[in-house]
Amino acid sequence: MLNMVFLTNSWLTLFNQPGLCITMAMLLHYFLLAAFTWMCLESVHFYLALVKVINVYVPKYILKCCIAGWGIPAIVITVVLIINKDFYGNGSLSGSHPYSNFCWIQDNTVFYISIVAYFFLIFLMNTAMFITVLVQIHSVKTRTQKTSRFWKR
Repeated sequence: MLNMVFLTNSWLTLFNQPGLCITMAMLLHYFLLAAFTWMCLESVHFYLALVKVINVYVPKYILKCCIAGWGIPAIVITVVLIINKDFYGNGSLSGSHPYSNFCWIQDNTVFYISIVAYFFLIFLMNTAMFITVLVQIHSVKTRTQKTSRFWKR
């Protein structure tokens, strides 16, 4: 959906409908955040599968993942819309904007908080999960090598 909204965004701005532009910018923002959130959930799943292998049962795991994956971005979008729906709009309406005919976030502060900071948090969490998994795999490998040396003797 992120790709579809991105590809149709410039075409739909040609209709010069502010409501349509706000909707397209909001959808683009939502699906981008959803992609980041699902990437984070994949790293959590990776961690659970490779590090916490034994006795890991999360009741209604898929439902919780779906609520987080689709709900957290919806909360961010709702907060932005509640604060000011004019944060979304057409870049060509303001002369100082570097891009034109594209519906997106108009305020730099909102962009940096809701996109860049959000991505940075996801990136930090994914990096931490990846390092944890690598350490776990290395420790398992080391233990199995020690055990095999012991049995060879």
